[in-house]
Amino acid sequence: MSEADKVTESMRYSADESPPHGLSAILGAQIVVLILAGIALTPIIVLRAAGAEDLGADWVVFAALLVSGLATMLQARPIGPFGAGYVLFMGTSGAFIAVSITAIQAGGLPLLGTLVATSALLQFLFALRLGWFRKIVNPTVGGTVITLIAVTVFPIVFDMTSEVPSDFSGHELSPMWTAIATLIGILVISLFGTGKLRLWGPMIGVVLGCVIAYPLELMDFSAVSQASWIGLPSTGWPGLDLSFSVAYWTLLPSFLIVTLVGALETFGDGIAIQQISNREKRPTDFKSVQGAVNADGMGNLLSGLMGTMPNTTYSTSISVVDLTGVGARRVGLYGGAILALLAFSPK
Repeated sequence: MSEADKVTESMRYSADESPPHGLSAILGAQIVVLILAGIALTPIIVLRAAGAEDLGADWVVFAALLVSGLATMLQARPIGPFGAGYVLFMGTSGAFIAVSITAIQAGGLPLLGTLVATSALLQFLFALRLGWFRKIVNPTVGGTVITLIAVTVFPIVFDMTSEVPSDFSGHELSPMWTAIATLIGILVISLFGTGKLRLWGPMIGVVLGCVIAYPLELMDFSAVSQASWIGLPSTGWPGLDLSFSVAYWTLLPSFLIVTLVGALETFGDGIAIQQISNREKRPTDFKSVQGAVNADGMGNLLSGLMGTMPNTTYSTSISVVDLTGVGARRVGLYGGAILALLAFSPK
């Protein structure tokens, strides 16, 4: 028997199997905890960097969580050509930070929503022509673009480290030291931690930063304590900008490029999740990969229509499936439902 035909010994529940509901819910919740910060904080960072926090931070977080949950469930339980049929968690895409800031500064959330919704249509085309697009946007090109995207975000992040509350009276370097401590915590765990511990690197780094920031008077939990456990955002739907102004046409190419790179990332995740979610090695099912890209596109389309940032597949879910040996679709359904329910908790 060849290696490709051997049973995956570490697999406890494959994609087609049904683990107990309790186990599925716990694993789904665990993945949600790992990715929640990225989903909720990224839109807030974008609004703050754009100087538009008052435009509706509560709405964009609500929409991001709701769409991420629905898209995650769609990936786990496909509907027609949409969905991979595997555990692929969806969440806010950090690749769009720079272009989203520019869009909000140029036309607010309505312009952002229109750009996200229209650029999402490219993902449906990508799914139809997987082979053709792969020749154009190969891993080298995609990796270069992702690296450049990260570089464009650095100045934004560094500028935000100097921002402090208006009534702050502490040392002027306190924000910088807090940011450095957070970064060091994430890097140490990511570089030297075990496989399971590395997954918690970003979350542990955020907690460490909060612990350091609180005695330095950089944290204010009053808004959290006053918020209700269940409710809707105080601000409503921002709408869409259908004027198709000069700003729209100027920014559209950038959104299309980042969308294409995101689709390529989903393409890779769609292949990777298949390799670890079945008891026996199987040839790659490109129809499933096509469904993953389509579901990503549907998530982005909904994100745009709701006026929030685009989403993408989170590779964290692949790592969790690999470590736990549980690749059952039920985990994705529970996790997606938890994300969607969290959208209705202002706290």
